[in-house]
Amino acid sequence: MSGAETGAVRGGGAADGAPDGAADEAPDGAAHGARDLGVLAPDGAGDGAPPLLSAEQVKVVFPGRRGDREARAVDGVDLDVRPGEIVALVGESGCGKTTLARSLLGLVTPTSGRVTFDGKPLEYASRALKAYRRRAQLVLQDPSGSLNPRHTVYEAVAEGLRIHGYAGDEQEAVAGALSRAGLRPPERFFLRHPHELSGGQRQRVVIAGALVLEPELIVADEPVASLDASVRGEILALLLRLRDELGLSALIVTHDLGLAWNIADRVAVMYLGRIVETGEVEQVLTAPRHPYTRALLSVLPESETEPVILTGEPPDPSRVPSGCRFHARCPVLASGEAERAGVADACRTRELPVLAGSGPAAVACHWAEAVEPAAG
Repeated sequence: MSGAETGAVRGGGAADGAPDGAADEAPDGAAHGARDLGVLAPDGAGDGAPPLLSAEQVKVVFPGRRGDREARAVDGVDLDVRPGEIVALVGESGCGKTTLARSLLGLVTPTSGRVTFDGKPLEYASRALKAYRRRAQLVLQDPSGSLNPRHTVYEAVAEGLRIHGYAGDEQEAVAGALSRAGLRPPERFFLRHPHELSGGQRQRVVIAGALVLEPELIVADEPVASLDASVRGEILALLLRLRDELGLSALIVTHDLGLAWNIADRVAVMYLGRIVETGEVEQVLTAPRHPYTRALLSVLPESETEPVILTGEPPDPSRVPSGCRFHARCPVLASGEAERAGVADACRTRELPVLAGSGPAAVACHWAEAVEPAAG
């Protein structure tokens, strides 16, 4: 995370209607400022409440082409998002996090397992999915690709209302959504087209399009990856404010653990179709136990440790290895630490269990369990 990004979150973001990039600069290395200054969930948010969204043993397998092996994109995942909670799903490209997010929204039907929302299993009939998508909305990575260049801002935001047959005052609803997304006065933006907006303003329009239906959950796939560093903090601050004001739950899909630190209550680290470490964000990111989590953290600009460069082939969901699926790239195994802990053979041959979707911090790692038995 850049200093500009963390500074905007620390200070609550730029004022509504301020030009994108107006966030204050933070000192380099101030990545933990949002949490230090208390930009967190409301007290008790999600505590003890049943999950709003839940994945149970979800698998998504894609058939191979022309006789190739099938791809196990999601290979047994439990994941919960509670009311008013922000969960970050973190991993490198190809780990299955976007496929998992799409399956949670009903855009991809799981091969096995089930998804529940508000305690009820997700149904995949067209009418049931339409009703579900009024309550759970997707925010895509690239606002330029999400918005029709021929549609005005008003038409883009009103589209969801028209699809769902909204019976109220459409203009009032659109204006309210734009205002909540930080585009004020909203009427000033009604007739603008995407090319007339900055990147941050386009992302706010996308967020307004999700908010206009008053959902209970948003799934945001890399919501700030395509934005300048000075604008990212403003969008993150907006998402935090929406959670605080509306009680909105969110699943944030990202490759950036720095972003997870700034915005999330819990984090789930994904590798090759499985969650390998999960827990409250402070616990996981200040004391990571899985070698993969440690490697991801080591390459953040503010990290005080030497960057860990993972060797070996990148993960291939059509060729999931035996044992721990990270063992072929694991620096702990390569350095002999796993051998000294007496778990090297287990790393190569013994599969690890699926981690629980919520609850205490957990890790799927033979070495971590061997060296930290009390924490496991």
